[in-house]
Amino acid sequence: PPQLPPWKRSRREVLQGVERLLRALLSEGPPPDPPAAVSPQAWGRLLACCRRQGLLAAAESHAGAGRDRTQAAAPGPLYLILDDNFYYQSMRYEVYQLARKYSLSFCQLFLDCPVECCLQRNRLRSHPLPDETIYLMAGKIEMPDLKKNAWEQNSLILKSFDCTLEDDEQIISLLATALENPVKQIEENTEQKEADRAICAASAVHQTDQACRRIISQTMKDAKDKNILPSEMKSLAAELNKLKIEFLEDLRQGRNLKSGICLQNQYFDPATSVISSFQHEATNVVNKYILK
Repeated sequence: PPQLPPWKRSRREVLQGVERLLRALLSEGPPPDPPAAVSPQAWGRLLACCRRQGLLAAAESHAGAGRDRTQAAAPGPLYLILDDNFYYQSMRYEVYQLARKYSLSFCQLFLDCPVECCLQRNRLRSHPLPDETIYLMAGKIEMPDLKKNAWEQNSLILKSFDCTLEDDEQIISLLATALENPVKQIEENTEQKEADRAICAASAVHQTDQACRRIISQTMKDAKDKNILPSEMKSLAAELNKLKIEFLEDLRQGRNLKSGICLQNQYFDPATSVISSFQHEATNVVNKYILK
């Protein structure tokens, strides 16, 4: 496979490490071996962090056993916090997929910060980034879209320059809601079906658009052979194009066609139905000019 850029490799390593850790915590088995793509140093830092928080502890000495075992986490919920810019929605979706795979809870806390504030904070860091990097990140970052993406429903957007007690309460409420509504694996099928329907609809619209263009071209040629006046040919072309736009919009919206065929009826091919109906309507339109 093509070589991934360093930042993509790093993100993949983190996700692979988190998943390997999740398996151990859920099964209460021994600490897993590091994934092949994760360096031993990075994996060691991750395990050390978990031990400091009481998730992993050295087992008592056993004959022939020289490795750690995973202890059950302390009573109460366990939160795994991935602190990152996650500037593309696709980056965050990968984490959501991981939560769905193991039927875990998932939520997002998005800190909305003005560029000027980011620049000011960056200059106070011990190793500040170039201003151009901050501007570039601000231009790329994609906020959670609760209306468009069902998987981003458990999201909270806060102004990061003015933290208040009310913000703390909202964060606690977000976590509680997420814990009460873990992601169900069955949602994967639903999402796939929605994606398949969207692809199918886009394909049907494209197919129908191409077919209608051919019909209009042939209809205009037939009209010219019938000696329709040039001025009327122009009106005919405008009327046919307007008709095509209406039919394509009906197809995009899934509305019933003038012929009475329901596009949502699985026994009909949407593109074929629309093309047939458009052919009929186009013939009626051109006949008006021929029979004058």
